[in-house]
Amino acid sequence: MDKYNITGMSCAACQAHVEKAVGKVPGVESVSVSLLTNSMGVEGSASSEAIVKAVEDAGYGAVVQGVEESQSSTNSLEAQEKALEDKESPVLKRRLVTSVVFLLMLMYFSMGHTMFHLPLPKFLDGNHIGITVIQMVLAAIVMFINKKFFVGGWKSVRSGAPSMDTLVAMGSMTSFLWSFYILMQMTRSVTDGDTKAVMAGMHNLYFESAAMIVTLITVGKLLEALSKGRTTDALKSLMKLAPKTAVIERDGEETLVQITEVKTGDVFVVRPGESIPVDGVIIEGGTAIDESALTGESVPVDKSIGDEVSAATINRTGFIRAKATRVGEDTTLSQIIKMVSDAAATKAPIAKIADKVSGIFVPIVIIIAVIVTLIWIFVGQPFGYALARGIAVLVVSCPCALGLATPVAIMVGSGLGAKNGILFKTASSLEETGRIQIVALDKTGTITKGEPTVTDIKPADGVTAVQLLNIANALEARSEHPFALAITRYFEEKREELKLADVEIEAFEAISGKGIQAKLVGAESKGDLYAGSVKYISALVEVADDIKTEADSLAALGKTPLLFAGGGKLIGMIAVADTVKDDSRSAIAEMKRQGLKVVMITGDNERTARAIGDQAGVEYVASGVLPDGKENLIRELGKLGKVAMVGDGINDAPALTRADVGIAIGAGADVAVDAADVVLMNSRLSDVSGAIRLSRATLRNIHENLFWAFFYNILLIPLAAGAYVHFMKGWSMNPMWGAAAMSLSSFCVCMNALRLNLFKVHNANRDRHGKGEVSETKLNSLIAKVTGNEESSEEPGQNETNNLHEDNLKEGKVMTKTMKIEGMMCGHCEATVKKALEAIEGVNSAEVSHEAGTAVVELSEEVQDEVLQKAVEDKDYKVLSIA
Repeated sequence: MDKYNITGMSCAACQAHVEKAVGKVPGVESVSVSLLTNSMGVEGSASSEAIVKAVEDAGYGAVVQGVEESQSSTNSLEAQEKALEDKESPVLKRRLVTSVVFLLMLMYFSMGHTMFHLPLPKFLDGNHIGITVIQMVLAAIVMFINKKFFVGGWKSVRSGAPSMDTLVAMGSMTSFLWSFYILMQMTRSVTDGDTKAVMAGMHNLYFESAAMIVTLITVGKLLEALSKGRTTDALKSLMKLAPKTAVIERDGEETLVQITEVKTGDVFVVRPGESIPVDGVIIEGGTAIDESALTGESVPVDKSIGDEVSAATINRTGFIRAKATRVGEDTTLSQIIKMVSDAAATKAPIAKIADKVSGIFVPIVIIIAVIVTLIWIFVGQPFGYALARGIAVLVVSCPCALGLATPVAIMVGSGLGAKNGILFKTASSLEETGRIQIVALDKTGTITKGEPTVTDIKPADGVTAVQLLNIANALEARSEHPFALAITRYFEEKREELKLADVEIEAFEAISGKGIQAKLVGAESKGDLYAGSVKYISALVEVADDIKTEADSLAALGKTPLLFAGGGKLIGMIAVADTVKDDSRSAIAEMKRQGLKVVMITGDNERTARAIGDQAGVEYVASGVLPDGKENLIRELGKLGKVAMVGDGINDAPALTRADVGIAIGAGADVAVDAADVVLMNSRLSDVSGAIRLSRATLRNIHENLFWAFFYNILLIPLAAGAYVHFMKGWSMNPMWGAAAMSLSSFCVCMNALRLNLFKVHNANRDRHGKGEVSETKLNSLIAKVTGNEESSEEPGQNETNNLHEDNLKEGKVMTKTMKIEGMMCGHCEATVKKALEAIEGVNSAEVSHEAGTAVVELSEEVQDEVLQKAVEDKDYKVLSIA
C-alpha cells in the first residue's frame, strides 16, 4: 500500500471527494482516505504522479509519505512521528486569539451599545451610520483572519464538490452581504431624513453573526484538532519509544552510534536501565527484560544466552551482549507501529454508510437552506427573518461528525490493542473480530505448550529402563518430530543420573504416517530396530494385551504412547504428552461466556484429542484433521457463522487466510503472522477473548458516534429551519447558536472515542453474548461429517471423562469436583460461594475454604463445569480451574 499526506480537507465531504477522484485513476484497485490523520492509502499499479495530479485536480494537495520528511530525517520512525505532529492546532490557536480580540470589539459596538447601553466615543453618539461602518470593518477583519473557510469553500465549489467550508463561507458571507445591503438602505434613509428607518436598520444587522460564525467554527476546529491529536497518542507514544542511539562493538571497542548506523550482525551492548536498540539475540550475559512497551506485560521476562530481545524493551538487571538480527523497519517495534498506522489508514466496512451520506450531504444542506428561506418568504415573514433561518441551516449542519465517527474510534481501539499486545492489521479486522461466532483453535502451541514431554516409561519384560531409553534416543535422535525431540531432551536430562549411553545405528528410515526403522551398527539384518504407534509395531512384533490396554489408558489421558521393538520382540513403551497451557481452560471459558462456540482442531486420534479437549474445557473437537484439511474445515464452519481461526504454525497459514478473521499467536512462525489479520504478541490464548472484547467495545463506540452524528443533524437542521417554531412559542435558532452547536459536534464525537482508553481489555465482568447463536446440532453434525467421526454427532458436547462421571453416578457412587477460586478473602466470601453452589440442582454439598482458595463440590448427578463456574463468577469471584 502506498501512502500519501493529503492537505486541504476539512470534512467528510472532502474525504469522499478525494476518494472518488483517486478511484477513477486507471490502475487504482482500492483507495482509503482518513480525515483523522489527513492521509490516504492506495493499492494498485497507478503511478504516484497520476494519483497526486488527481488529488490536485480535485482541489486538494497530496505528497507521497516520506518525500518531505526524508529531507530532514533518514530514520523512517522519525519521519512517521513528524507526519503525526499536530501542525494544525498552533495555527488555529493564533487565528482564534486574533479573531476573538476583534470580535469582542465588534460585540461592544453592536450588542454592547444597543442592548446594554455601553458608552461610545462622543463622535459616534447618535451616529448610527458610523457605528454600522465600524461593525462592517471589524467583521471584515475577522472574516479575513479566517479566510481559509472562504478560500477552501470556493475551491471545493469550483471542483464540483462543496464541503463544510462551503457551508461556513456561505453562512458568513450571506450574513455580511445582507448587513451591507441594510447599511446601504440606512444611508438612503439618512438622505431622506427618515430616522425611524435608520433605527430599524440597526436591529436588522448581522455583521456580528458573520464574524461570530467563523470564530465559533474555528473554536470547534481547534477542539477537534486537539481531540484528534489525542486519538493518535498511542501511536505517537510507540514511536517515541524507539531508541535514537546504540552502543556497538567495533574493532574491540564500544562505540556510540546513531540507530540508523546499526546493521544486521553488529554486536551491541546494553547495561542495566538502558533500552534495547534493535532486535537481537543474546550472546553473552543474562538479565530481566521489561517488555511492557510492546506486550503490555508489566512483569519483566528473564533472558539468557540464545534468547531474543526486541527494540524499545528495557534491560532491568544485568549486562548483556547481543547480535543484531533485525534493524530499521524490520524490528518488532517498527512492525507494530506499521500495523497500527495501517489500521488507521484503512477503512472499516461500517464506515461505508457515513461515506455515502457524506458524499451528498453538503449539496443537500445547501438546497434545504435555499428552500427554507423561500418557504419563510412565501408564508409572509420578513426577508431578514427568512434569511436568518437559511443561514442557521447552513452553519448548524455538520458533515465532519459523520466523517470522524468511525476513524477516531478505530484509531483509539487499535492503539489500545497495541498497548495490550493485541495488533489489528486493518480497520476491517478490528470491526470483524467483534462479529465472530465460532473460534477454531489449533491444538499444538495454541491450546497446549507445543513442547511435548516424556510422562511414562514402560520397559517390556526382561528389559531395563536404561536399555529402553538408550534405544529410543538412538532412533529418535535423527527424527525432527516434536515427540522425538521430547525423548532426546529427556535422555540428555537423565544421562548423568541414569548413566545412559549413546547407541550407534545405521540405515535410518522414516516411514510416513507410521514410524521409523533402523539397525544397530554391525547388525546383519536391515530394520532390526523399530519405533512407532501401537498399530505399526503390533504388525511387526507381538504386543501383549496388557501393553495395548495400558496404551489405551494413556491415550485416554491425552498422552501419546510410542512403542519400540528390536530383535523381533517388544522393547518397551514411552508415553509423551503435550501439556495444556496454564491459562487455556480459563481463556476458553471466557470465550464461552462471550457466546462463542469453541472448536479444537488437531491431527491427533479422537481419543487423545478428546482427552486434551476435556482438560482445556473444549466441547467441540475435530480430531484427525491433517494440515491440508484445516482450511477445508474452516470453510465448512464458515457456513454456520463468522469464524476466527487461531494458530501459530506454518501449516495454519491456509486456515488463517480462509477464516473471516485469522488470529496468529505472536511467538509462532512468521508465515502464520503474515497470513493473520490479528497478531497476539503475548502468545496468550486469553488475548483472543480480549481482542473480541475490545472489538465489540470499539463497534459500540462507532455506533454511538454514528448515532450522534445522524441524530444531531436530523434534530438540529429542522430546528434551525424553524420547523418547531410554533411548538416552541416563537423561539427560533440564531445563526450564532447554530455555529456554536456545529463547533461542538465533532468535538463530542472525538471525546466519545477517547472514552475507549478507559476500557479494560481483560475485564470479563461485563461480557455479553454476541449476536447470532450457532446451532449446536449443526455444529456437531458438520464436525462429524468433515472429520468422519460419527460419535461427535451421536454424543454432542460429551467426552470420555464426562461419560465416566455419568457411569459413576449411575452406579450410585458419589462424585466430587474441586474448584480453584480466586478472590475469596474471608468467611463471608466462603458463605457466599457455598450458598451459590448448593443452590444448583444436583449439588449435594460444597466445602469452601478462602485460605486454600478451593471449593470441593459433592454431586448427586452430573453438573456441567460451566454451570458451576457461572454460579461462582456471578458472585464476582474468578474460577481458575475445575477438576
